[in-house]
Amino acid sequence: MEEVTPITIRSLEGITLKGKTVLFRPDINSPIDPKTKRIVNTNRLEKSAITLKHLLKNKAKVAIIAHQGDTLDYRNLICLAEHAQILAELTGAPVSYIDDVCGPGAIQRIGSLKEGEAIVLGNLRYLAEEVTAFEKEVKLTPEQMLDTWLVRSLAPVVDLYVNDAFAAAHRSSPSMVAFQQLLPTYGGQQLVAEYTALSRIANHAQHPCIFVLGGAKISDAFGMMRNVLANRIADSILTTGVTALVMLLAKGISLGEPTLQFLAERDLTIFINEAKALLTTWPEQVITPQDLAFEQDTERAEASVTAIHASDELQHTLFYDVGKETIAAYTQIIAQAGTVFINGPAGVYEDPRWEQGTKAIWEAIADAPGYTVVGGGDTITAAERFTDLSRYSYVCTAGGAMIRFLSGKKLPLIEAMEHAYLRDTAQKG
Repeated sequence: MEEVTPITIRSLEGITLKGKTVLFRPDINSPIDPKTKRIVNTNRLEKSAITLKHLLKNKAKVAIIAHQGDTLDYRNLICLAEHAQILAELTGAPVSYIDDVCGPGAIQRIGSLKEGEAIVLGNLRYLAEEVTAFEKEVKLTPEQMLDTWLVRSLAPVVDLYVNDAFAAAHRSSPSMVAFQQLLPTYGGQQLVAEYTALSRIANHAQHPCIFVLGGAKISDAFGMMRNVLANRIADSILTTGVTALVMLLAKGISLGEPTLQFLAERDLTIFINEAKALLTTWPEQVITPQDLAFEQDTERAEASVTAIHASDELQHTLFYDVGKETIAAYTQIIAQAGTVFINGPAGVYEDPRWEQGTKAIWEAIADAPGYTVVGGGDTITAAERFTDLSRYSYVCTAGGAMIRFLSGKKLPLIEAMEHAYLRDTAQKG
């Protein structure tokens, strides 16, 4: 299958960057150790460093704006000094830091940049206009955002804008959607790659296309399933994790009071009716586990779902993984797929007793001959634990943006980039 290239985002290929001051907006929001406040996973930094290195190698002067944490994620709300240090190590270029987002100090430092140098400005979340609460409560349009302090301060001192933050594409904030209104705009390598990979699944998937959906955050799975089935993006959905438990309950399989209580405490029973509707409309396409794993005398035990349904004893336990029969059935389907997308582990893989499902399914996808995409934070963590990420066709760093994209929803960033593309190409022509 030919590679599908998004035609509505301008890439940096062939662009003259020497001497240009570039405003670069990546997503380098990283997991933080709660005690040390140090970065514990550099995956997003490594991906962002590719575009940054390209900019610096081509003698651009780069001002980097990015966020870390939020008001809703205050434990991770720290300055970006360590991020700058890591980016300097990854690019082998001068990358400094100033604890100022867009004030006089930041403006002065941008103006003094030399070709091939970069500076990371202060955490965007230090600005009220860049926090989630502001976005949800004030709800500015991109045009209205031109009056924000961030845009008024930075737009006049840069020549062009480069966005590489697909992971934050669902955010409608000034740093994500406003600069496109004023500046020549380009997509970084990561943005173009992630948009291309997900577009390939959504619009040009090689069939059979299999979605493997699990994990505990089942709103993600249910946000995608109806769209990918209705639009014939996915031929089959293999359910695991909590998603599978909800589907089994929707089928009328009794899993006992502990499972119902587990779901109720997390407000997940609301998805049972949606699961019933999906199973009614697509009974052959939504595939559920044949067996489940549970704890028996502190060890792993397995039973078929029909046995669980009929057993009084098994109605008093929780289920932590899929069983061997399910693993065998799922891996066989994956081996024959033209496209595989996976989001969410099959079980509580952090405990060795419950890692079998996730490990086997991840290995099957890594070995699959088709086009394979791994998406989401915890999904990537599990993939790294059991396989080499290089064995997948693409690893998507996005979480919420990826889910919304595959749910058929418009992403504010993509709309802004398309707007800039149409304007810039019209001016060029």
